[in-house]
Amino acid sequence: LYFSYQDFAPGGGQQSPDFAFCRKSKQGVIPDCRYPCSPPRARGPNEPGGIKFGHFSDMIQSDRKYPNDPVKASLEIVAGGGVLFDQIWLGSYMSGGVGFAQYANAAYTDNILDVFTSYGVDYIKKKQDGLAKTKPTQENVNDIASEVTLYSLEQYEELPTTLESHFGGSQRATVLAAASGVTTALATANSNAGLNAWYMSMLMHKEGWSRLGFFGYDQQDQCGSANSLPVRPDEAP
Repeated sequence: LYFSYQDFAPGGGQQSPDFAFCRKSKQGVIPDCRYPCSPPRARGPNEPGGIKFGHFSDMIQSDRKYPNDPVKASLEIVAGGGVLFDQIWLGSYMSGGVGFAQYANAAYTDNILDVFTSYGVDYIKKKQDGLAKTKPTQENVNDIASEVTLYSLEQYEELPTTLESHFGGSQRATVLAAASGVTTALATANSNAGLNAWYMSMLMHKEGWSRLGFFGYDQQDQCGSANSLPVRPDEAP
């Protein structure tokens, strides 16, 4: 299946069945605006293959539709990224199981992530300097990520239905980290601070519950804090 940039423009709802087909049948999606790699997957700037992140940012126009709801606008982007990058592209070449379909599902199939993120936004409005006004210091990143992660862990412990919905460790780790990362990025207007909060949440989650998801979470998500601080991530944009 080949998708052009225009296929994702407003009014492109006819593409939804094709997305569902790709996910179920493990067919690769190759963007026609860039040289495809094999297997097709999301790649960084100046790397072959994959859809351009600038294009993807334009495709998900939630900030235009929900200008006064930063949580909704941000989580629509999370949902789009989960479907395209994780479920379709990553899931198309990961062998066995349903893990890569399920952990991304948790980002957009219920309102649990919405609640966790909304709590974080309320926290930064009360305790920090507000949206896009908080300085992206490590202290602020630690504070926001810790607050959101601890609150979310408490909800999983107090409300059994949340554990029934997010029945896998990968799902819970993703949701906790996404809530922490989105909240911190909204507070600081700094995507790298949000990324660092994601990894901070992973470390706290591991310390609190002794595990994250399958072994891959014990790999990249425990060394990502250091990787998000060097100059290389700043060069990517």
